[in-house]
Amino acid sequence: MTITDIAWPERYSAHMMKTIATPQRMLVRGEGCRVWDSEGREYLDFLAGIAVNALGHAHPALVSAVSAQVATLVHVSNYFATPPQVELAERLCRLTGAGEGGRVFFCNSGAEANEAAFKLARLNRRAGPSRILALKNSFHGRTMGSMALTGKPQMREPFEPMPPGVEHIDSTIEALEAAIDDTVSALIVEPIKGEAGVIDLPAGYLARARQLTEQHGVLLIIDEIQTGVGRTGAWFGHQHEGIVPDALSLAKGMAGGVPIGALVTFGWASDLLGRGQHGSTFGGNPLATAAANAVLGEIEASDLVGNAARRGDELRGIVDDLRDEPGGDVLGELRGRGLLIGIGLNRPAGHAIYEAALEAGLIVNAPNESTIRLAPPLIVGDAELDEFRQRFAQALAAVADH
Repeated sequence: MTITDIAWPERYSAHMMKTIATPQRMLVRGEGCRVWDSEGREYLDFLAGIAVNALGHAHPALVSAVSAQVATLVHVSNYFATPPQVELAERLCRLTGAGEGGRVFFCNSGAEANEAAFKLARLNRRAGPSRILALKNSFHGRTMGSMALTGKPQMREPFEPMPPGVEHIDSTIEALEAAIDDTVSALIVEPIKGEAGVIDLPAGYLARARQLTEQHGVLLIIDEIQTGVGRTGAWFGHQHEGIVPDALSLAKGMAGGVPIGALVTFGWASDLLGRGQHGSTFGGNPLATAAANAVLGEIEASDLVGNAARRGDELRGIVDDLRDEPGGDVLGELRGRGLLIGIGLNRPAGHAIYEAALEAGLIVNAPNESTIRLAPPLIVGDAELDEFRQRFAQALAAVADH
């Protein structure tokens, strides 16, 4: 008897930590942009593991790379180098534009990448107490350091006191100009606030942030954990603004579901962390780095960054067309870029739409009651967009009278 043959929700509730509600489905298989649950039902996946499964599910390039690496070498610790590790570091320096002066630290998650970024910021010593600026309503992770950076008081308060020195400011250029001076060590921002509901920064924000941070010797750290790896129709979200940061934190889509994170530094920021000041037993292991090389290589070879830009425009058009359908009056503004889309809602209906979509065989996400988040795999095509139109329309119609 397998877990899919019995009452798995009860077993889940009995043995899993109570950090989230018991899931409504148990997924057992995936292929492309589709997954199947333990009862054999098929779903169109327009969340991709929260912007993680860049190549969808069971992509041959990833399956082949992971299978070959498992049969060769899985883990060696950070006392040794491996070919996929070095290859991935070189690849990331090229794709990010960090170039010859760039450096990469590998870890296992986005939160860990931001922990490394926090330590990097602390090493940019300033006059007086270290000040690190982050934005209100931001999300950078749930470890103590990354949570200190996160601009959501309700997440921090149960675990206070937080590591000191972080100040959360409004997401306006005016607030940024008022806060930055020579006592600030670093500024960390997301190009798009994904967990807040796919909220865009004001026009010109990143360009002004780059000007001010350079003027005052402040590290500009861009959290590209959700917006990176082609998700927004550029390799990295900040590249739409034509700026070069001092550091990037990466994770999610980089290895297509195999856990990995990275901090990439540029120029002078690459000299801040020294020997013995940070480390990770599993970080940069050959399995994860081989997976990431396969995923990034496939994204590049198949122009999936361009596909994200094109399909994102088409997806927005589909949502706009649904405004005149039953239940479409709930649809408000569209936010985000590429295949990271936030649909603002005209009334609090996020959870109801999520549940109705699931019943219609469509996986989306409601980060809050006023937003539906879409983040399909970068491989999404005509057939998947047509099915999305049908299934999302069905979900909207189901909640039309609520």
